Amino acid sequence: MHLVTADEMREMDRLTIESFGLPGRVLMENAGRGAARVLMDTYPDIRDQSVAVVAGRGNNGGDGFVIARYLAGAGINVTVYLLSESLRLTGDAAANFSLLSPLNIPVREIIDESDLAQAKADMARHHVFVDAILGTGINAEVRGLFKSAIHYINERHRPVLSVDIPSGLNADTGAPCGTCIRADHTVTFAFPKIGHVLLPGALYTGELHVVDIGIPPHIVENVPPRHHLLTKDDLRTLILPRPWDTHKGRTGHALVVAGSPGKTGAAALTSMAALRSGAGLVTLGIPERLNPILEILGPEVMTAQLMETATGAHTHLSFETIMTLLTGKRCLALGPGMGTEPDTVRLVHQLVTQCPVPMVLDADGLNAVAENPEILHHRKSEIILTPHPGEMARLADTTTKEVQENRIQTARSFAQKYQVHLVLKGARTLIAHPDGHIHVNPTGNPGMAAGGMGDVLTGIISGFLAQGYGPEASAQLGVFVHGLAADRVAAEKGSIGYIATDVMNALPPALAELAGEKAWEGSPAVPLPRMDPL
Repeated sequence: MHLVTADEMREMDRLTIESFGLPGRVLMENAGRGAARVLMDTYPDIRDQSVAVVAGRGNNGGDGFVIARYLAGAGINVTVYLLSESLRLTGDAAANFSLLSPLNIPVREIIDESDLAQAKADMARHHVFVDAILGTGINAEVRGLFKSAIHYINERHRPVLSVDIPSGLNADTGAPCGTCIRADHTVTFAFPKIGHVLLPGALYTGELHVVDIGIPPHIVENVPPRHHLLTKDDLRTLILPRPWDTHKGRTGHALVVAGSPGKTGAAALTSMAALRSGAGLVTLGIPERLNPILEILGPEVMTAQLMETATGAHTHLSFETIMTLLTGKRCLALGPGMGTEPDTVRLVHQLVTQCPVPMVLDADGLNAVAENPEILHHRKSEIILTPHPGEMARLADTTTKEVQENRIQTARSFAQKYQVHLVLKGARTLIAHPDGHIHVNPTGNPGMAAGGMGDVLTGIISGFLAQGYGPEASAQLGVFVHGLAADRVAAEKGSIGYIATDVMNALPPALAELAGEKAWEGSPAVPLPRMDPL
């Protein structure tokens, strides 16, 4: 599903009006009518209640006037509170405001803080508020009358439906501009905005409804969005059905190089998650002293004992052995639990530049590359990086705070500069691709804030690569299914106290939920010969 910026949506509106010839007033009519329908469907008892439409003087307020008209037409008691002098209205908003009086819709103009104080007693009688104060163009701190009105609406604790975006929310970042409406529902137009789905924006947006207002498809093609929300419907089209006569050789072989003393769990989780996500075979390359432990932890995983340092960490002396192990493998997962000894860092650098198959690089593998990110320019195959914000900060030579405040920009810049696929983990994980496109993942929950979750994700993505999916599809499917499995666990066990192994074990049902009927080709029903009694 496309996500758009405020500028992209504004350009689509402009082209629809100027090039296609659809008047802006028609777009506003479609928007207001759609929002009114959502409001009435969402609150069926509203016909016995009263609604306050709190409007600004821009097009967002104009949408609010249309909503008020349709509510009044349905026999609903509605009052418009205009946070401006009506004489300051212009264009389509002014035209729609002029239609309120003939329908006897009450309007109260609120020009300053004193007017608002006097209006509060009247506003308090309403059961539902429609927030049509500020639209997607806001990017500066909300002040004055608008700030006070937003505070008042939030303090009422009444149901709120926001028009296009909660007033005060930055449509491109999801950050509140000082103060922001906390909506129960938001009706947006044509496409969701990025700020609706990123955090904390999603917390202010409430339940999001998207209304078609008539933007022609060819206009969308002229302003192609670069941001996308991962959805089940879109991802289901990527699923490769399995033939009934398939076997483990066809479903792919992944190599995992991971682990060190004290971090055997990272190696076990990564390799087992690759199997749980569908890889046919997994070989785990580990320092030789860890072999007895990992053969017990993962009985379905094959192990390869590698040379080690004096402390039991991976060493560059294993490079040739690993290159030989890569024969017949479809991917390499590198980094979880490896440690950062100089010999280990050297091995990572060698593999990043010489590995002949797609690679997933995580954890200590990322820390090794952070010492010299330029080696990414010299690799021989596709690579997927899966940093958390701290690792991303090291890779980009910045601070974690800067990363978190500019997640999309940071991820896109790095992915384009080094032509990599980058999974920036966190609430609303981002996937940045070499062409600059960004995918936002909606699955997952706070219960995932536990050790080992990243190792499971690395294994899942590797499992998809092993099955023959490309790096873009593997990253998208892997991130979505990872969160989906966690959501299933949280629904069953609660959102606090589950662990990475729980998520890993929930992968098969999560995959079944995503794949649906595409899980396999053909029918399992094979007719058996009838055995008639003698």
